[in-house]
Amino acid sequence: MTTVPDNDPTLGLFSVLRDDGSSDPQADPFLDDPTLLGMYREMLRIRILDERMLARQRQGRIGFYGTVTGQEATPIATAFATRPEDWIFPALRENAIMLARGFPLEKWLAQVYGNSADVLKGRQMPSHMSGRAVNQVSWGSCLGPQLPQAVGAAWAAKLKKDPVVTVGFIGDGATSEPDFHSAMTFAGVYKVPCVLICQNNHWAISVPSSRQTSSKTFAIKAHAYGVRGARVDGNDVLALYRTIKEAVEHARTTSEPTFIEAVTYRIGAHSSSDDPTRYRQESEVEAWRLRDPLVRYERYLRRAELLDDALKASMSAAIEEQIATAVRAVEPIAPPPRSSMVEDVYATVPRHLREQLAEMEAHPAPPSAHGAGH
Repeated sequence: MTTVPDNDPTLGLFSVLRDDGSSDPQADPFLDDPTLLGMYREMLRIRILDERMLARQRQGRIGFYGTVTGQEATPIATAFATRPEDWIFPALRENAIMLARGFPLEKWLAQVYGNSADVLKGRQMPSHMSGRAVNQVSWGSCLGPQLPQAVGAAWAAKLKKDPVVTVGFIGDGATSEPDFHSAMTFAGVYKVPCVLICQNNHWAISVPSSRQTSSKTFAIKAHAYGVRGARVDGNDVLALYRTIKEAVEHARTTSEPTFIEAVTYRIGAHSSSDDPTRYRQESEVEAWRLRDPLVRYERYLRRAELLDDALKASMSAAIEEQIATAVRAVEPIAPPPRSSMVEDVYATVPRHLREQLAEMEAHPAPPSAHGAGH
């Protein structure tokens, strides 16, 4: 039996930020001021955007929404730690990577509404945003499939000698799925340039992480597959940036994969369809609120004299206005035409689909709530 030493990175918890807003000088990546403020702005934007979209879901304007609240650090750190040509294979809570990579907010919101401005033509399920323009694919609601997809894409890149890295995400619950085993096995055996990140937010909807594994950590599983492993504070954006950046560049230069466990917590509900009070204690949630990644990072920026009340207020107001303007532009847009249902599959629409379309169009279209009924 192989014994893992106590100082192994899969057993520890790498962190940079301290409670008082200072940082560990041995671990701090010492990013430039524009990057530090840029990461803060993107974390703040997705926090505000989630609040606005969840409110609209409660109003019946959109059909479903999954917030990132409490887990903003991992997607934003990933966006800044990767190159534009790298591919992202997200799970539910990584859609903010698209925005941080430059995907237009209005087009992103059109996917939330599933209307005719949606580049996906309203065909994808809600909260499954993706965009080829920023190399981000859609995730599968049967959690786990995006991991072997990320490994397969990395394998293809290696065969083509294309110097890109793929980053695949799962939650702690998906480590119990066969896709996790398949992805880790292929990544380890074929040594492909990918980084696989598990956002351990302690709950797979209503199932606690203690029911997913008896291992000391999720990161330690990397050893069994011959893959590099690391465990990092998932509420510390600087620790995440450094860990992910090093793993991505290691994959790019050596074609060796890394499995990262980001230890975080889902502050809100699993989705707009969930009531977390039925399965977890509020005291647990409140304890994690004290480790809010946005608050911790703000404390660091204030100590570094990069952020004050005036700048925070100005930044928040600008984000609020950007979101409000985008919503006003996107929300009134009608759903995609029903005729688009038969497009993009065949070069020439076959007879049976033309007949079905004609039969459907003979009946009035149902009332639409701005594309919410997808």
